[in-house]
Amino acid sequence: MAADNLWTPWRMEYIKDNRQKTGEGPCVFCELKGGAPSPENLVLYRGKQNYIVMNRFPYTCGHLMIVSNTHTADLKQLPKDSYGEILELTVESIAILKEKLGAEGFNCGLNVGRIGGCGILDHFHWHVVPRWMGDTNFMPVLSGARTMPEYLSETYRRLVDQFQKI
Repeated sequence: MAADNLWTPWRMEYIKDNRQKTGEGPCVFCELKGGAPSPENLVLYRGKQNYIVMNRFPYTCGHLMIVSNTHTADLKQLPKDSYGEILELTVESIAILKEKLGAEGFNCGLNVGRIGGCGILDHFHWHVVPRWMGDTNFMPVLSGARTMPEYLSETYRRLVDQFQKI
């Protein structure tokens, strides 16, 4: 029996944020570049060229993004040493998500341009999406909805200490 209503009030923050539609206002990823990792900003780790942040509007529990400190959507404009750090942080993220969340597989990559599915067009970011056997149940198929088994704050709490050891 399918539910008539699925309540996801935390998504209203995303819906009301018009930065991508209008191009006005500060870049959401540039806003996260400074300051210490915290449950409020969902930043888990800061490297030299990139940082790791939990996706505030995730596809699944533990969905992370590795974000360049350089404000650009053009990969050719990233500092050369940024590429290696992105791969290193991807490897570390996969290991931590396996250990802490029991992830069994991963989708990793980037979306380039609106047609490529990119949600934040003007700032490069790399996705690390953990997967589990059976994690795509009937909800996405029948109702176009995903279920999240845990609050972001709880996932952050479970992950942050391990990321600080990188």
